Amino acid sequence: MPDLDKRRHAYRRDLADICLQGQVQADRFVVGKKMTVCDPSLALRAKPDARLSYLTQCLMGDVVEVFEQKNGWAWVKMFKDNYVGYVEQAGLCADQFAPSHFIKVPSTFIYPRANLKSQPAKRVFMNSHIEVISSNDGWSRLKQGGFVYTMHISPINEPAKDPVAIAEQFVHVPYLWGGNTADGLDCSALVQQAYHACALQCPRDSDMIETEIGQPGQNLLKRGDLVFWDGHIGMMCDAKNLIHANGHHMAVVIEDFKQAEQRISQTYGSTARFKRPEL
Repeated sequence: MPDLDKRRHAYRRDLADICLQGQVQADRFVVGKKMTVCDPSLALRAKPDARLSYLTQCLMGDVVEVFEQKNGWAWVKMFKDNYVGYVEQAGLCADQFAPSHFIKVPSTFIYPRANLKSQPAKRVFMNSHIEVISSNDGWSRLKQGGFVYTMHISPINEPAKDPVAIAEQFVHVPYLWGGNTADGLDCSALVQQAYHACALQCPRDSDMIETEIGQPGQNLLKRGDLVFWDGHIGMMCDAKNLIHANGHHMAVVIEDFKQAEQRISQTYGSTARFKRPEL
């Protein structure tokens, strides 16, 4: 088989995405079926085993391409970043909808009625996609059912402008390997969430981001610059301060860059590398 990144190309020896026909060997090739994530978050794993760590998490409204459904699991590729893995089939639905808005705050709730006291409320997360069918008195009614506080959502065509300002909303959120929500996230997820809230393309992992985003070699750091070590990524708030999700603090923090650089370089065995995005 050629050297295709299995994180973003769906192929196994027994089964593969039909778009890879002629590029990889597989017993059969299939056309993926579009489905939508209906759970607030849905763990994506390397194998169909709920005991394994997350690779990432899908969010409500994410569209996936399903290549196989078996024993309660679906083998999928996410449309937003092409990440491939296994999710629990119960978290998907066949219904297609036209998302009109996205959640613009780290998390909020979908209520059964337009009343903050109504229960049960369902917690949903930043960059989840929803379809609003009406808005009145500060509440928006969703096609998926329920109501969300209108000030917590934004039209799809009105994204945020500053990825750093988005990332700063996650300060003190706990570190979680493979996490992608306000319940917990890792270093590359913090950057990806910030970019997606600004309607900017961003792959999932730090090595992908370093390869695909920005121009290298800036002598004077400024807000929004990305900083990379082998296996780690952060974002500059300004010339002196770095925001990143990290295992040292087990949280998202803003800290002095020079102090962080020394510690991280020792931990990861690599010096810092810089890229300036074209935002």
